Amino acid sequence: MKIYTKTGDKGTTALFGGTRVPKDHLRIESYGTVDELNSYIGLIRDQEVDEITRNSLLKIQDELFTVGAMLATPPEKETLKNGKERLNIPKVNNETITFLETEMDRMNDLLPPMTHFVLPGGHQTVSFCHIARCVCRRAERLSVALSHQEEVNSNVLMYLNRLSDYLFVLARKLSKDLQADEVKWIPTKL
Repeated sequence: MKIYTKTGDKGTTALFGGTRVPKDHLRIESYGTVDELNSYIGLIRDQEVDEITRNSLLKIQDELFTVGAMLATPPEKETLKNGKERLNIPKVNNETITFLETEMDRMNDLLPPMTHFVLPGGHQTVSFCHIARCVCRRAERLSVALSHQEEVNSNVLMYLNRLSDYLFVLARKLSKDLQADEVKWIPTKL
């Protein structure tokens, strides 16, 4: 399989199902940002993190490929003419969303209560989590914007929302694990 096809040389690309759209189409921006997020999560997974976290991040990366595929499939192309589903992979669903919630609850039980916003940073690994969280929020915003124009599976929106929360809690947990300072944001008067 060749990596280059030359079919995108004029600024268009094909969605799953064959529909061609401009490369700056909101659907492309949405799943492209999910792909960027997946790369950042790989960067976090490559850090010195515990095995449970590493395995959870690997599961999340797999689910992000699914989210990308769901976003790359326009609603009118989801089923074939014979009624069979075109995208024949498990979709993100209540179970995948519940996994994120369960992991957040597990990590939160190990952390002191949060009394203030925290400034991103304290350790490189923690900073990577905050960058991934911000990219996740951008993916969510783009997907929401897309949902105003075209149908988007509501589980995709919920998953991205929970994932950004998960990444925030993971940053706090890793701050504790790495004994990094968690700097509270306390507004100062000018």
